Amino acid sequence: MTAVLDAPTAAAALVRVKSRGYYKDTETGEKYTSVTTILGRNIVKGGLVPWAANTVARCAMDNLPYLARAARIVADRVDAYNWLRAAADRTKEDRKDIGGAVHDLIEHRVLGTPVPAETRDSEEMAPYLAHFEQFVSDWRVEFTASEMVVGHHDHLYAGTLDFLLRSPLIAAALGVPAHLEIPGDTKTGGELDTKGVYPEAALQMSAYSHAQFAQLRDGSRVPMPPTAAKGVVLHLRPEGYRLIEANVGDDVFAEFIALRGIDARWTTGLSKHVIGRVLDLNTRGEQ
Repeated sequence: MTAVLDAPTAAAALVRVKSRGYYKDTETGEKYTSVTTILGRNIVKGGLVPWAANTVARCAMDNLPYLARAARIVADRVDAYNWLRAAADRTKEDRKDIGGAVHDLIEHRVLGTPVPAETRDSEEMAPYLAHFEQFVSDWRVEFTASEMVVGHHDHLYAGTLDFLLRSPLIAAALGVPAHLEIPGDTKTGGELDTKGVYPEAALQMSAYSHAQFAQLRDGSRVPMPPTAAKGVVLHLRPEGYRLIEANVGDDVFAEFIALRGIDARWTTGLSKHVIGRVLDLNTRGEQ
C-alpha cells in the first residue's frame, strides 16, 4: 500500500481460510466472512448456466470424432462423459490463471518490482501485458494499492481488493474528486463486444470501499483511506481493454449489507434447521 495512511490501529493480522470462506483474526480468533463467499452464496448468477452449457456444447462440436469413437466402448464412454462435463471447469481454471497473472502485473507495478520472466515472456500473456500498459499510459494511472486485505469490524466481513488508483483523467470522467482513492477490479472473461462485467462486481467493490480498516503487508491495520463513490472495472482481453464505470456508493453498500444479513441469519443459520425429519405413521405426537 503506497497511499498516505494513518498510524496502525492493531497488530493482529487477518488470515484467509480459503476452504472455509472466511478470514480469521490471529489474535482474537474472530471470523470475518469473505465478501466473495457472501456474494457467491446469495447471488444467483443466471449468466453462468447458459455460459456453461455453451462451453460444453462447443467442446462437443469441436471433438465429435473423439466422442464418436468413445461411444462404442463402455469404459471410454465413461471417460468421455467425465471429460465433457468438466469442460466449463477447465475453461474457468484457465481464465483464473490468466486473471491471477494480470493481478500480479498490477502488484508488481505497485511495488515497483520487475514483472516475473514467466509472465513477461509468455506468448499468451503478451497481449494482456501490452493492453494493461496501454491502459496505464492512456489514463495516467498511479496505483496506490494492490491485493490488499480490508475488513469491517461491525459487519464482520473481509476481502482482498484488486487495486486502488489515482488518475486525474479517470476522476474527471467519473466526476469524483481527484484526491480520493478510486477502487478498481479486473475482469478477463467474456469478449470486448459482449457484456463480460456483471453487477456483482459493484457490490464487491462497494464492500471493499466501505471497509473500516486496511491491512498492510506486515499484518498491521490502518483506517481505510477515503475512497470515491464510483470505481472502475478494467475489462482486459487479448484484443484490447475497456474501462467501465461502477457505482460503489452508499446505496450499493446498503444492498451488500442486506445480503450480509441474509447470509448470517438465513444461509448459514436458520436454513440449516428448517427442514426436519421424514414423517411416518409412527411419528405422531401424543393425542
